[in-house]
Amino acid sequence: MVNYQVQPELLQPFLPRFTELDTFEGKHLISLVGFMFRDTKVFGVKWPWHTHFEEVNLRFYVKHFDGQKWKRGVVFISEIVPSPIIAIMANKLYHEAYKAMPMKHGMELRQGLLSLNYGWKYRNNWNTLEVSASASLNSIIKGSEEEFIFEHYWGYNRYDAATTVEYGVEHDVWQVQKITNWRVNCDFAGLYGAQFKHLASAEPSSVLMAKGSPVIIRKPVFLRS
Repeated sequence: MVNYQVQPELLQPFLPRFTELDTFEGKHLISLVGFMFRDTKVFGVKWPWHTHFEEVNLRFYVKHFDGQKWKRGVVFISEIVPSPIIAIMANKLYHEAYKAMPMKHGMELRQGLLSLNYGWKYRNNWNTLEVSASASLNSIIKGSEEEFIFEHYWGYNRYDAATTVEYGVEHDVWQVQKITNWRVNCDFAGLYGAQFKHLASAEPSSVLMAKGSPVIIRKPVFLRS
C-alpha cells in the first residue's frame, strides 16, 4: 500500500452522501493498493477459474455516523481485476468502479526479505507496484498511520446523488512488515483522471506491507434520507 497526502478538494467529487472525509493527524490520504484474492467464494460458492486473482485499487478514507456511532470506511475510486466477469459481478453487487485489465504478480522470499510486485496493463503499457520488506511480522502500533490505513471495516459507494451503498468488512487485525524498498510506475492520469497526474511524481506519506487473513465482505445495504 502506497499512501499519498492530497488536498481534500481532490476527493470531494467522489464522496458518497452521508459520509465525510476522515483524516490521520490532519492529513487526507489516498492509497494505491495491490493484493491477492485467494480461495474466493461468492455467497459460499467458488467460481471455477475465478478463485485466485490480483486486484489493484485506488481508495481514500471516510467516516459515517449512523445515529449511534461513527463507522470508519473507505471509498474506492477505481478497482482493477484481471477478469471481466469479476468486474461485472462486483459492479452489479456493490456498485463499485471495477475495470478488467491484463494483470500479473510475483512474490520472492530471499535472505529474510519478502518482495511483492503487481502489474496491470493499460494502453499496451505495464504499470507496476513493487515493495520489498522484512519477512518478520510486527503488531500494528496503536494510533499509528498503519492502524489508520488498515483498520477500516466499512465500504461506501455512491449509488446516485441521494443514495449510498454501505457494506461491512470483517477480518482479523493484520500484522505489518518493515519496508526496505519500493517502486511505483503508474499512469495515474490515464487510469484515474488528470487531477491525479501529480501522484506519479509525489513522495508517499508512507509505504506499507501487511500479511492478510480470511476476510468476509457482507451484503450491501442502501443509505437513503
